[in-house]
Amino acid sequence: MIRQASTKEKLYLYAIVPASDGRICGASGLDGSTVYSITSGRVSAIVSELSETIRPERRHLAAHQGVLKHLMAGATAVLPVTFGVVAQNAEAIHRILSRNQQALLGQLRRVDDRVEMGLRVTWDVPNIFEYFVTTRPELRAARDRFFGGRREPSQDDKVEVGRLFDRLLTEEREARTERVEEILSPHCAEIKSTKPRNEREAVSLVCLVPRGRQAEFEAAVFEAATSFDDNYAFDYNGPWAPYNFVDLALDLQPVRTPLHARM
Repeated sequence: MIRQASTKEKLYLYAIVPASDGRICGASGLDGSTVYSITSGRVSAIVSELSETIRPERRHLAAHQGVLKHLMAGATAVLPVTFGVVAQNAEAIHRILSRNQQALLGQLRRVDDRVEMGLRVTWDVPNIFEYFVTTRPELRAARDRFFGGRREPSQDDKVEVGRLFDRLLTEEREARTERVEEILSPHCAEIKSTKPRNEREAVSLVCLVPRGRQAEFEAAVFEAATSFDDNYAFDYNGPWAPYNFVDLALDLQPVRTPLHARM
């Protein structure tokens, strides 16, 4: 079934895919709305009509993610759009697709038949500072020098120990990340290191993986885990739409982007 896009309704944007001739997507959009495509040239925007201001409520985030999951199951290439992007009407969508046609096609080629997988490695220890005191002699010596005597350590002493701990933490993260990337890279098209979410996180990676090689990727994760001791825990997730591998500077006028809450 093909839907005729209205020129008046505001449209919520989910993703960009290869041209799909205005067909209705099988997933339900925000508030149960019909999801369909608007095509210009060789690319299509996946949209649904919007009757109210959208907020990053759980049900809306889940609907947004549900549409992306549905698209990932049926399309070889999907460029996910950040939550909350709204266009004024179908004409605006056509202009955006037309103006950015070559950039969008390039990004679609980049992610074609590929999915995003995530991997996090954390220190599975009761106290991360004490773990580093045990494993890094220079931190243990600094701790004992400033905190081992009867004198109350000064603020400068505490700052110096804290800086040393931060440096050692960074060094260890870099070494562990390099080790994991070395094992995973033969099974990935691209790998990106992302900012750790907390102090216990040793490795945080997103990987662009060919769809047919997900089993190989998972096997490589287990191989990497065997090279670490029991003080580390591995957690991988996916497949996801390739958010972290979409790199576009689009001409978005006259699109309005009221919220930017990534799934």
